[in-house]
Formats: sequence, C-alpha cells, structure tokens
Amino acid sequence: MPKSAWMLTVACAALATPAFAQQSAPEPDSGTDIIVTAQGRAQQLQDVPVAISAVSAEALQNSGANDIRQLNQVAPSLLVSSTGSEANGSARIRGIGTVGDNPGLESSVAVFIDGVYRSRSGIGLNELGEIERVEVLRGPQGTLGGRNASAGMLSIVSKKPSFSFGATGEATYGNYDYYRLGGSVTGPLGETIAARLDGVYVKRDGFYKDVVNNTRVNNRDRYFLRGQLLFEPSSDISFRLIGDYSKRDEACCAAAYVRSAEQPSVGGLLDPAQNNIVQVLHDLGQNMGAFNANPYDRNIYVSPGRTYAGRTQDWGVSGELNWDFGGARLVSITGYRKYASDQASDTDYSQVDILYRDPGKAAYNREFKTFSQELRLQGSAFNDRLDWLVGGYYANETLDLTDNLKFGRDYGRFATCRIVTGSPLAAFYDPTATGCISPTGRGFLVSTLPGALGPVAGPAVLAGFDRLDAVRQVGANNDLYRQKSNNFAVFTHNIIHLSDRIDLTLGARWTTEKKRFSATFDNNNTFCPAQQAAMGPFLANAGLAPIAGALIALTCQGNSSSEINGVSVHDKRSEDQLTGTAILSWKVADNALIYASYARGYKAGGFNLDRSAMKNPLASFGGATGAQALVGNLQFDAEKVNAYEIGGKFSFGRFTFNLAAFRQQFSNFQLNTFNGSVFIVQNVNGCGTDLAGGDRDQSKFNTAPNYNAGAGATGACAAGDVGYGVVSQGVELEAVMNPSPYLQVAAGLTYADTHYRNNLVGTSNGAPLDQALRMLPGQRLSNAPAVVATGSFTWTPPIGSSGLSGLVYFDTRMTSDYNTGSDLFPQKGQDGYAVVNGRIGIRGPNEGWAVEVWGQNLFNKNYAQVAFNSPFQEGATGAPFTDPGYPGGRQIFSAFLAEPRTYGVTVRGKF
Repeated sequence: MPKSAWMLTVACAALATPAFAQQSAPEPDSGTDIIVTAQGRAQQLQDVPVAISAVSAEALQNSGANDIRQLNQVAPSLLVSSTGSEANGSARIRGIGTVGDNPGLESSVAVFIDGVYRSRSGIGLNELGEIERVEVLRGPQGTLGGRNASAGMLSIVSKKPSFSFGATGEATYGNYDYYRLGGSVTGPLGETIAARLDGVYVKRDGFYKDVVNNTRVNNRDRYFLRGQLLFEPSSDISFRLIGDYSKRDEACCAAAYVRSAEQPSVGGLLDPAQNNIVQVLHDLGQNMGAFNANPYDRNIYVSPGRTYAGRTQDWGVSGELNWDFGGARLVSITGYRKYASDQASDTDYSQVDILYRDPGKAAYNREFKTFSQELRLQGSAFNDRLDWLVGGYYANETLDLTDNLKFGRDYGRFATCRIVTGSPLAAFYDPTATGCISPTGRGFLVSTLPGALGPVAGPAVLAGFDRLDAVRQVGANNDLYRQKSNNFAVFTHNIIHLSDRIDLTLGARWTTEKKRFSATFDNNNTFCPAQQAAMGPFLANAGLAPIAGALIALTCQGNSSSEINGVSVHDKRSEDQLTGTAILSWKVADNALIYASYARGYKAGGFNLDRSAMKNPLASFGGATGAQALVGNLQFDAEKVNAYEIGGKFSFGRFTFNLAAFRQQFSNFQLNTFNGSVFIVQNVNGCGTDLAGGDRDQSKFNTAPNYNAGAGATGACAAGDVGYGVVSQGVELEAVMNPSPYLQVAAGLTYADTHYRNNLVGTSNGAPLDQALRMLPGQRLSNAPAVVATGSFTWTPPIGSSGLSGLVYFDTRMTSDYNTGSDLFPQKGQDGYAVVNGRIGIRGPNEGWAVEVWGQNLFNKNYAQVAFNSPFQEGATGAPFTDPGYPGGRQIFSAFLAEPRTYGVTVRGKF
C-alpha cells in the first residue's frame, strides 16, 4: 500500500474501529462505567492508571470473536497469529511476543482464563464459550498475582452462574459448510448454590484443497463444555468451582509457496532456470501449479499419503474462593490443567516427500500438566489512605514432548539431486539415475577423479552419493523430552492515596524459577554413521570438502544425527528475579486522570526442545558422555524489560479518550527462528561498541571452515559492554463516542516503533549473534507494524413501538507494512491491509431473540500470517543460482495464509 494511501486510510479509521467496552444494546453505554479488575480490585476503567483495553461480551459477540485470535479486531496493540499447529499460537502486544513453534518457550504475553494461567498462548485458541469480558493489559505484569509476563497479559473472564434461571441458544450456518451450535443454562440449585453449563460445537470444511490426496485442510471439528457451581453461603463468602473440557479433531495447518506476484522480493526464486531447488522439485514430481498458480486459490500439493491430521484435548478444573473478613479480603485460586495435542504434517509443504510426521505415533506428541495456586490478601489501612495487597503464587508444570520427524520417501533422491545440481557435477545431473548422477558422471567419478585425488576418492564419493540416495523413511523414533518446572513468587501491590486526587502505586515481586530437563534420543537412520566414517577423510581436501561435507550434512541433517541415538541427557537451571512497578497518578478533575509509571518485567529462561541445538558435526559425541557435554547448548536466558509510560484518561459526557506513550527496553530477548533446517532459540542483546558489520555478514559460508555452514559468526562484544537489544516505543490512543442513545463509534490507534538495536550480540556475555539472524540489526521486529488503526460503528435503533430493535455493526483493523518472518528476510514482507467485518440483524423485545447476517473479512483481503523458510529447500550459491541481495543462497519460502472471506446467518435466543 502506498504511504500516502496508508495515511489517508489511518485518517479514515477514526470513524470505524471496534468498541473496547461496549455495553448491551439497545442503548450503548458511554464507556465511563466499565468495571475492570486490572489492579486486583473492581474499578472503573477510567480510574485505572495503566494501559488497558476492556472488551465486553457484546463487543465480542458483534465482532464474531470465538477465540483469542479474533481479538485482533478489537485491540489495536494486540496481534495473535498461528503457524504450523493451533498449539503454536503467538500473542504480541506493542510488537513484542514469542514465536510459538518451540514449546520450550513461554509467551511474553501471558493468558489467563478465570484467573488460571495458560502456560502457552496457543492453548487459548480453543473456543471460549460465554465470556463476560476480556482485559488486555499492556506492558510488564506480575505484581498483582499470577505468572509474571514481560510484554502484557490477556485476562479472560467467563460468565458466572446466576441465581435467576436463564438459558441461551445459538445456531449459525455459513460458507465452507460452517456449523456452530452453542447454548447455556443457568439457575439456582438452592438458596446458596447456583449452577451454569455452557457448550459449543463447531464444524467447518477446510479453507485449503489438497488436490493430490483430494481432501480439505484447516477445517474445524471441535466442541467445548464448561460447567460451574457458585456457592454463596453469605454476602461475605463465595466459592466458584469451574470445570471445562474441549476436544478438536482437525487437519491443520497448510502453507503455500510465496510467489513474486505477492512479494516482489522473491524475484526469480521460483524459476527452475534460476534456482536448482525448484528444478529438482519439478523433476521429482512437484506440480508447478504450486509455484505458478495464485496461492490464495488455496490449492495445495501434499505428498501422496501424507496428512495434517491432528487431535487435541484440553481440560481443567479450578476453584476460586473470595472471603471478606471485614478489614481484609482473601482470594484463593487453585487450578489444574492438562493439555495434550498430536499433529501430523507434511513438514516440507511440497508434493515431493521430503519430511513428515505421522499421526498417532505416540499418544500425544505434546502434553502439558499444570498445577497452580494463588493466594491474595488485600484491604485498606490508615483511614483508607492505603489500599494494600500481598500474595503468593506457585505453579508446577510437567511438559512431555515426543518427536517423530522423519525423512520421506523422496528425501534421499531429493538430497542427492540438490547436491549435484549445485556443484561442479551439474553437467552429470540425471534425476532418474541412482545417486542422481548419470552413467557418464558415474564413470567420471570412478575413472577421472582418482588421477587427481588418489585411487579411492572417486569410488568413495560415488558410494557416498548412493548411500545418501538410499535415505528414506528413517529418522526420530519417539525422541522424548521432559521438562519439569517450579515457579514460586511473592508479590505486593499497594496504592497510597497521597491526597484525594494523587495516588502513588508501588508494587514488587520476587520470583524463583527452577527447571529440570531430560531427553532420550532414538533414531533409525543407520546411514548417518556410515556416511560420517566414509566421508570424514575428505573434509580436509580442498577439492572434495564441499561435496563430502554436503553428503554428511544431508545424510545426518543435524537433528537426525545418530551420534546421540540411544542415549539420555539431563540438565537443570535455577534463577531468581526481583521485579516491580511504580505509578504516580493525578486525578486532575473528576473526568481527567494522568499518570506516569515505571515497570521492571521478566520472563523465565529455559531449554530449546530441539536436539539440533546440540550438534557438533566435526566431533563425535562419544556416546552419552559426549551428548551430556553438549546439553548446555539448549539453554537460553531469562528475558528482562524496563518499561516507562505516561498516559491520560479523559471523559466528557458521552465521549471518552485515553492515550499512552511508552518505551520498553528488552535485554536477553528470546527469539525462536526456523532457518530452513532447524529451530534456533537465541537471546538477543545489543553491544555499545560498533561491530563494523560483524553481526550483518551476508555470506553464511565465509566464516565456517567446515560443512556446518553458519556455525561461525563474527561480531563478539565484551561482556561489560552488553545492553538491551530490543526497543518498543510509541503512542496509543483509544476513544469511544456515543452521539445518540443508540449509536456508538469507537476508534483506536497504535504507533509502535519496535526495533532491534544496531550492533547485536547473542548472549549477555557478548557471544556472536547466530549468522541466520544477520538481517536483524537496526530493523523492525517481525509482526510488528508501525501503525495499527481499529474502529467500530454500532447502531441499535428501536423499530416501531413493539420492542423490536435493529443491529448495524461494522469494524475494521488497518495495518501498515510489516515483516512476518522472525529472521526478517524481505521475501517474508507483508504490505499494509485492512480487514472489515460486519453484522446486521433484527432483535426481539429485550433481545429475547435475534436473527443476524454477518461477514468476516468482507472484502476478502489476502494476506499472510507468517512466512517461513521452506524446509530443506535452499538452492545452490554458485552461478547461475545466485541472488545479489542474498549471496548466502537461493532459499524459497512458504506462508501460512490468513482466513478468506466467510459469511453466514446466526439465530439466537434467550429467556
């Protein structure tokens, strides 16, 4: 989108973005009476001196939000996206978040549902059921309870049981054969006990058509149940017991190749004449429609017999006790949750069978068991001059991960052809021949090479190609990872009323985090050790080293290295952290509040649950002892932030206006990146010394003296010169206007300059940044657009005198350009776009019934959620396969696409 057009779009946005706390029709509230608990106390939104967006049940219903991903439309500083699995959802606030593909990383944005922490934000991508409100808190959190978070928090509050009988029902039908049935019933079971039951069932065809296997992908097939009991023996005591269960049986998540038509930076990457990888894929059976057709036609080409089938179970129980002693109130929240997910995949996202995960090889390949206990005691003292809060939090989590990533049927042939077409042997390329080398080429290797390189070189190299060619249907056999963590914290949050209009808030939290890690590796890739033994002697030969090294690398491929097969490793880490906040607020007038704050935030370190981080390809692991010596490579350090904010909240009759300016400085920022072969988890910091471009080296080969390209990187920094590496700064505005009793217009605007500093290093002791991250210095973070504008228009006019009312609702989210890939390759860029939703309906007296037609993404805007390096699909670096912008290679890219236009009709009723 041209910049001038973008600015015009932003200007128009003020007329149309989601209502942040819209009350029930037919007479919308002005927004001044919204009650939130962002400070652990029930307060009016306009009296809370923190940056918070409150989204009501009515706003969620109108916007069509059924899970946390759809909150994007109603909170401009929030972005939720998902990648290769629904379990990999990632929430970002002010451009800061954690890529969710690696379960060893917790999110920088914490998600709580009814006060219970969900340890990974992707777990919140289930149906939510009937919701009372959602609070989006921006900036570091932790002094009020729950788990600490470095970037923000989502607090989701479900509707409680009522002592008055009531029931609701809803039925929806839409395109893609979409069905959604929901309902609830609540009422008294006695004078002191009330109950509530909510249920949702959803089914929908997939957005993608797998033309090879004639099936649909990215479908919906899920249900959700939540039951509650509310016990109130007196006005001072209440206890709420909640149990919920959800199940999904869905195929997720397909991806399409990024073409030059959508991203000009791709250039000729998908041209077989310019990229040997595309040539090889085509020769091995890849339908060229995958490269030439419009990816937003959503036709995909999955390897024959492979699937994206997945199943998920998520359940838990929690109990919340509120006990008012008169001078103090006790809150206790106890929770236990179990989340289990199994996801198959055609992991290379191509028709050629390179990598895959089969479904059901283990009971579930990702399982979380979490117990948490929170206690808070709060009250007032000194004639109500002090509102105090003290508390403690404990969480115990066990994470079990089982991995079965395997090389596919075509892997060996694909790998050998990849080497041949990108080497001096290209003249002998024959995709139908053994080892991908023509009979003439095989004769050349046997008869010509020995004269120059010794009598055994030619036959040995030829045998190496044949050995690689035979690699198929082998890989990890139930690699087992287990991580046990214990988190304990004490905290306090106190509001000192210096005068009737001036408050000083002081909060502190001490956290101790202990993690124990163990893993057992097994692999049936017997070709790897044989290849290492045969090719090892040639690594020192200048002429044969590139080919010999490539044969070893592609046979073993790092995370399938058999050198650590049949062994177990273990490690542990422990850390303590003191964090806190200070806020000075001044109620300038009854309708005006200004404040300034500082907060220190923290997110625990952990372990990269990917064995590839342990590889050392030039030396033997030496069995269990050698593997144990390398397990420290899996650790990453705690993420920390210093955050500063000033803001104001103003109310003028039926108009409210809130603004905040912020600056956040992150050290040890935790970054998870897929480099085309393996996941890299690395801390990112900044160096005060000019590294002279050492952290931006464009060639991944010039610093690596061995076949493990990218192992070396320049740009080290003295430990005493290391500082923060990421900055997020900007302004946020939110406004709600009710020009008439039945009309509400809301608008939000976020400008966030979220960027890496120049001169980056990878750890707090100044070690170099991984070379795969060479594009980061000085650039904006991924999925962090500079400008986001949201807006909504809600009109609920009465119709006649019979009690009928209408509903006209539209919302939009407009986003400036941003990059969707964590390594910031420009081929992963996304132009600015706008998404518009709408809902029109008629409702009966007291909204006892309603019929509504709706549309999501009304203008069918095509855009990508996340783009990534297509696994193992990087072309050769020599002529003619060169890329002047990226001399490191000819990597091609895939993307997880956002949802297309959907529409339908909803009928609902209540009594």
